[in-house]
Amino acid sequence: MAAFPLSDLTSPLRVAPGPIDLSAVETDATPGFDGDKGDGEKALQELAPVLEELQERLFADGTADGRRSILLVLQGMDTSGKGGTLRSTVGLMDPQGVRITSFKAPTEEERKHDFLWRITKALPPEGLVGVFDRSHYEDVLIARVRELAPPDEIRRRYQAINDWEADLVEQGTTIIKCMLHISAAEQKERLLARLDDPTKHWKYNPGDVDERELWPAYQEAYELAIERTNTDIAPWHVIPADRKWYRNLAIGTLLLDALRAFDLSWPEADFDVEHEKQRLLDEKPL
Repeated sequence: MAAFPLSDLTSPLRVAPGPIDLSAVETDATPGFDGDKGDGEKALQELAPVLEELQERLFADGTADGRRSILLVLQGMDTSGKGGTLRSTVGLMDPQGVRITSFKAPTEEERKHDFLWRITKALPPEGLVGVFDRSHYEDVLIARVRELAPPDEIRRRYQAINDWEADLVEQGTTIIKCMLHISAAEQKERLLARLDDPTKHWKYNPGDVDERELWPAYQEAYELAIERTNTDIAPWHVIPADRKWYRNLAIGTLLLDALRAFDLSWPEADFDVEHEKQRLLDEKPL
């Protein structure tokens, strides 16, 4: 168990019903955790063996006709830490039980279908933890800001997402939706850091500066999307993301909570264990 109690860490991150004002949510706060960076990093590492065992139980359950899975949705402005979360938190779990999908601009084929078509194809099978690096929410975020779809279509998509997620939950998927909440000032520092480091130039996209000019529009788009798709069965969590260590710990704790809620035991053997032992003991030398 972690040195610091984490039972109350995730509750303040869950978005309450109704409108949300992101400007009122501090991006460098550490709600539910009183420790510093060193404490947070230690707490995350202490979660690792528990996460790994519970994930293995989920994987085993999937091989025994279990219906459960997890879908972790990561959304946020550029440099908010989606990739860092994959490395530092999702990376604590066994990769054979994780499926990561990074969504880019839709292809020509994908544009011929409803926006949820390509998302549905990427869903994790039973027993796996699926992670979406960006997701179906791009179709109500950038699509709204950049006017890539008519307003009526954007409004239709909110309800389509709610219906789609409700169906997933009914089928046994636990959905963890996280908005990585970074400040414009912190994003600027991270972009400058990339420019100062030749080994990070490949991560820099000049278009990110263009998107910064639309920061208020993106914040409004996030507020609307969160408000209209924040349901009891698939709630949103706003994760203060200026402090990378806290972001990682918060998402790790959300994953831990979801895995624990399954309350899975190891599948029972569908064969005679003692008989199989004896067969091996009686085996002639190979």
